[in-house]
Amino acid sequence: MNKIFTLTFLLTSLSFWAQSPNLEKDYSAVENKVIEWRRDIHQNPELSNREFKTAEKIAKHLKSLGIEVQTGVAVTGVVGLLKGDQPGKVVALRADIDALPVTERNDLPYKSEVKSEFLGKSVGVMHACGHDTHTAILMGVAEVLSKNKDKINGTVKFIFQPAEEGPPPGEEGGALLMVKEGVLTNPNVDAIFGLHINSQTPVGTVKYKPGGSMASAQRFVINVKGKQTHGSQPWGGVDPILISAKIIDGLQTIISRETELINEAAVISVGKITSGVRSNIIPESAEMIGTIRTLDYEMQKFINKRMEEMVPAIAKVYGGEATIDIHTSTAITYNDLDLTAQMAPTLNKVAGPENVSIHKAITGAEDFSYFQEKVPGFYFFLGGMTPGNTESFPHHTPDFKIDDSGLLLGVKTMTQLALDYLNM
Repeated sequence: MNKIFTLTFLLTSLSFWAQSPNLEKDYSAVENKVIEWRRDIHQNPELSNREFKTAEKIAKHLKSLGIEVQTGVAVTGVVGLLKGDQPGKVVALRADIDALPVTERNDLPYKSEVKSEFLGKSVGVMHACGHDTHTAILMGVAEVLSKNKDKINGTVKFIFQPAEEGPPPGEEGGALLMVKEGVLTNPNVDAIFGLHINSQTPVGTVKYKPGGSMASAQRFVINVKGKQTHGSQPWGGVDPILISAKIIDGLQTIISRETELINEAAVISVGKITSGVRSNIIPESAEMIGTIRTLDYEMQKFINKRMEEMVPAIAKVYGGEATIDIHTSTAITYNDLDLTAQMAPTLNKVAGPENVSIHKAITGAEDFSYFQEKVPGFYFFLGGMTPGNTESFPHHTPDFKIDDSGLLLGVKTMTQLALDYLNM
């Protein structure tokens, strides 16, 4: 048995190294381009569903490689199709392309100075989540694979997705709209891969998790109705602010006392409360907006049910009324177990087994999950922090920063995942 395993390992290794010289040459040739693309995109960020110049840059590059290109997908998305020399399966590779309404505070030569309008306000715009790196990496992967069509048994579909951070109010967008418009068909996709750079994970390392990797995100709105009165005479009315406080306290007991956290993590957070106009007026109403994060659909159903029971009941106890509306923003980012087991060896091969680890589930959310609901998907994290750095900043902050030296590993992993999957 050991001899058979050793022989299989040697044959696999020889096959891989036979490809490496050409690939390594192409990787070396594309690295500086990827960094240059990333810096240009970083300096010229665009908000969700407004990524017009970014899409134009992507489409121009793909066309220059001889890749079949479709634009205007899900508003501003770009899809490229590369057919290998041999027939086979179809694999999709995805990168998100939108930026955030964040004013950059970094002192970089390619710092964003872009201003735009968001929810009626003038805001700074910044790639504060690393989508600029994702875009540049996939552009690099497209260039490498286009030069190696003889190694492709099947078809590669490049999906450059807009509005991962969510479309503007009143608009559709993101992965959900891409799926709705048929991005996973014509030809039908057999599997999809995606990555996310991480500012707090060292360059050269990769992390992944089988099964539930990132949480489903739900948005809830609670409207509380009381009775207005003078602030000096609270007994003359019903205080919606007090009721809101009691509701918030009650919601936390769903997590701390009713949810089996030994199974999976779950979070309920209220992020905004709006009520009142003056210090001496107890208002008539209050509104709360928050988020629910879950990694298990049965737990999600239970939490939703308890919230819908608890909110009106608490309000009634204090003489008021309350309604709750829950809307799902993203599904659970679920790495297909079979596909993950198949592809994890590729990560070890490219990054080295000492640089690959399994992470714990994350309560952040990703709309890559909507692709995974339709086809098997594998989503992993790529290190973007300078090794030995004692100060790194979280995503979605003005100080967010990525080390460009980590981008090439992203190109290598995505390229090899596509080749290995198609050649299995």
